[in-house]
Amino acid sequence: MSGVPSVLPEGDPVPADGALPDASLARVGEHGFSFYVHVPYCSVRCGYCDFNTYTADELGPGVSRSTYAGQAVAEIALARRVLGERDLPVDTVFLGGGTPTLLSPADLGSLLTAIDGEFGLVPGAEVTTEANPDSVTPADLVALREAGYNRISFGVQSSVPHVLQVLDRTHDPERVPLVVEAARAAGFEQVSVDLIYGTPGESVADWEASLSTALACAPDHVSAYALVVEDGTALARRVRRGELPAPDDDDLADKYLLAEERLSAAGLGWYEVSNWGDPCRHNQAYWRGADWWGVGPGAHSHVGGTRWWNVKHPAAYADRLGADRSPAHAREVLDEETRRVERVLLEVRLRDGLPLATLDATGRAEVEGVVADGLATLEGERLVLTLRGRLLADAVVRRLL
Repeated sequence: MSGVPSVLPEGDPVPADGALPDASLARVGEHGFSFYVHVPYCSVRCGYCDFNTYTADELGPGVSRSTYAGQAVAEIALARRVLGERDLPVDTVFLGGGTPTLLSPADLGSLLTAIDGEFGLVPGAEVTTEANPDSVTPADLVALREAGYNRISFGVQSSVPHVLQVLDRTHDPERVPLVVEAARAAGFEQVSVDLIYGTPGESVADWEASLSTALACAPDHVSAYALVVEDGTALARRVRRGELPAPDDDDLADKYLLAEERLSAAGLGWYEVSNWGDPCRHNQAYWRGADWWGVGPGAHSHVGGTRWWNVKHPAAYADRLGADRSPAHAREVLDEETRRVERVLLEVRLRDGLPLATLDATGRAEVEGVVADGLATLEGERLVLTLRGRLLADAVVRRLL
């Protein structure tokens, strides 16, 4: 479940041409290089969603998704100019949203062609697009596979109609196995299913039904996220008015344990707290501090210790690129301590565990207690969360920091 938050942080100004500090350029690609492309369009705004997305009614005059691919291609060309002639073959590409597959397969293919043309894709590069079950046809899937996409992530969330209704999801759950089968027939190498648990009114039996439906599709990968009620969303307003109950921590824990039980029994082992199965290499790049360029309105990038984020609205994004200016809104240059803290925050969530060398003296002093409390084990020089530790991952991080 990817996407860009709708509220952007403040930061330092970005040069009009997007130029990066010399120190960042010297480090780019040390840990791989990826592209994320944000497609900020949806047919319907889901009530729980806090991502930077727009329906047709929200775009305003002068903006059309029919011209978006050309704007994204312009930013990819900008990335090449900013990064110079450095050899930076791309390991992974991920299209998130929004709903990327609201663009035509030809448009989505043009994005991949631009990335490959400007930077080159490594042999066997992982190329993912997100999709809703009702946003693609079998013919679309064939066209996407022919364009070079080899991984697809379906936003299923639930198989229970009343749960989907609370989330404002509009797809027919009976369509899910059909699109998964069509993706396999088209030749996609990895099919992922995204689920959400903890929706108000969802029983444990409802959640088990969603897991069963997902597993019946034999996915290669499953993401299962606890519902977060984000400020400013329609769902948050309904909870605040008392129309719906807020998610309950004990209920969320029970459903996580059920997900672990069912997914593991199906041969999908966890590799990150909320992800099971064949790892998504793109998300692993995020969690391990690799470099990526984020294309699109509100998209975040990280290159060599500099992080920046683009203007939010598609109109402002188009205007910047049309004026041959960087669409970046602001940026921050991360110091070494900030980068270390972020490594702890992210890598502790991985099945591979957190290298003990990442911890400072305070964190190392906590390791023995974290292990004694049954929250983690030591595997060589790495700290690996136990199942109980995964339930309390945020508390473990607070202790280590």
